[in-house]
This record gives sequence, structure tokens and C-alpha cells, in this order.
Amino acid sequence: MSDLRFDGKVVIVTGAGGGLGRAHALEFARRGAKVVVNDLGGSVDGAGGSSEAANRVVEEIRAAGGEAMADGASVTDDAGIANLVKTTMAAWGRIDILIANAGILRDKSFSKMEIADFEAVLNVHLWGTVKPVKAVWEIMRAQNYGRIVVTTSSSGLYGNFGQSNYGAAKLSLVGFMNTLKIEGAKNNIHVNAISPVAATRMTENLGMPPQMLEALRPEMVTPGVIYLASEEAPTGAVLTAGAGVFALAKIYETSGVYLGADGISAEEVRDNWGKISDPDGHEAYEQGGGQTIKFMRKLGLM
Repeated sequence: MSDLRFDGKVVIVTGAGGGLGRAHALEFARRGAKVVVNDLGGSVDGAGGSSEAANRVVEEIRAAGGEAMADGASVTDDAGIANLVKTTMAAWGRIDILIANAGILRDKSFSKMEIADFEAVLNVHLWGTVKPVKAVWEIMRAQNYGRIVVTTSSSGLYGNFGQSNYGAAKLSLVGFMNTLKIEGAKNNIHVNAISPVAATRMTENLGMPPQMLEALRPEMVTPGVIYLASEEAPTGAVLTAGAGVFALAKIYETSGVYLGADGISAEEVRDNWGKISDPDGHEAYEQGGGQTIKFMRKLGLM
């Protein structure tokens, strides 16, 4: 089979000044894409800002013969995102791919977490994805082509101590993707999610041994992102990736049990919990209506 190429395509990668975003940006450029390297240049918790990181990645791409430009907008800033899109369109006339990668951490147990820490993480991960996507959506619709990859996390899919803010933000992006995959289908806009495990600034305080750090280098996640952004990409997939391992995460629902139309009690739910939770016959729905169809089927109405 032929290599995945992006010649003539324009890709925006947010949070591309280092770590995963840098790895993604470099690989897109290597495969022929024109790359916008967006990075505020702040600290892991979102403080400060500098254009140095984005500029360094642009220099790497250009030194290798690629095309790139830097952008220092915060992904939560409406005016900054509008200017990013305007500048990209003025330079290259189209936007084909958006990799929403930017993120911050403010880890604490929920009892010790301030609401400000929760809001800050939600702002960057949720709004910092929604705003760039909204800014490119109509461009992609007009082109009848677009590829969007949002970044979720095992902390959102499965939970992780001290990351209630991060987990809530990351799982919200799966819900966001699940609707956009439906709305974008008629205009050939595919929307997917990557759930990475990588050794970056955001994981450096975990004290992982050198062998594990080597295995979890960001470049081992990037092939999954490249595929999810390609012309051959699926839509609505949650691809987990790390250390060269790739798997698909899905939300399943059990078949469940019909308890009747009248007089249902909490005790009946309790007494039938074994049937309700029985995984035999479970399904993964392509959209929310699939669940309603199952309910009507249980009632014998379909």
C-alpha cells in the first residue's frame, strides 16, 4: 500500500512547541503538509507565555525542507484563534486538518482542589478544543473536506486519582467528537480522538525509569494521529496509543432488562442488578438514538 502523504494539505497543531504536539507537527511536515505550529509557550499549569518553543519547531521543519509558520495564540482566546485562522488562510488558502493537542495540568485530590484549578483545566482542554474547531468548521464544510483529531485521556475514560478536573475535561471531548462525527459526515469531515500515553513535560514528575521513558517517547504516539488525520481515516474512533501499542476504546452498553411499564421500584432495580449489568449481548452505539431503539425493542414496539 502507498504511504500516507499530505502534500498540498494544511494542518494546524495546537500545543506543538514540545512533546506530543512537536512530534505530530514534525511528522506532518515530513509527509508534505504545510504546518501551523501553535503554542502559547506557557508552563505545564498554564502560566506565562513565550513564542520561543513554537519558533524552534518551525525552524526544525524549515531546516528539513518543510513549510511551517508559528502562532502564539492561546487556544482559549477568541481573538487569537480568529487571527490564527485568518493568517493561515491568507498564507495558504485552506485548512485541511486540525490537531487539538494543547493542554495543561493542575493535579490535586478533589478535596484540595480549588474551583479555579477546575475552571482553568476545563478552559484549556474543552474550550481550547471547541474554539479552534469552531473557527475551522465552516472552512472545512465549504471545502467538503476536513480531518479533526481531539486529544482525550485514560484519565477521562477510566479515571485517575488527583485528576478530576483533567478527567472531566478529557471525557467531555469524546462527547464533543461523538456529535461532530455525525454532523460532519455529509461534508467529508472526519472527527476522531487520540488517547495518548507519553513521556512529556506533563508526566515528568511521575519518576518513571529511563527504560520506560524511552518506550513512551512522544514519537510512538504520532503514527496513530497521522492515520486519524489521513484521507483514509475512520470517524468517531477513540484510538489509545503509547509505546508502540495501539488499541480502540469504545463505550459499550449492556442489553439490560425490561422491568415493566408500571410500579417499578428501586428494589426491583436492586434485585435485577445481575441482569442489568450482564455483559452478554452488549452493544456500542454509533449515535444516541441506538439506545432509544433498544428500549423500544425491549418493549416490543420495534
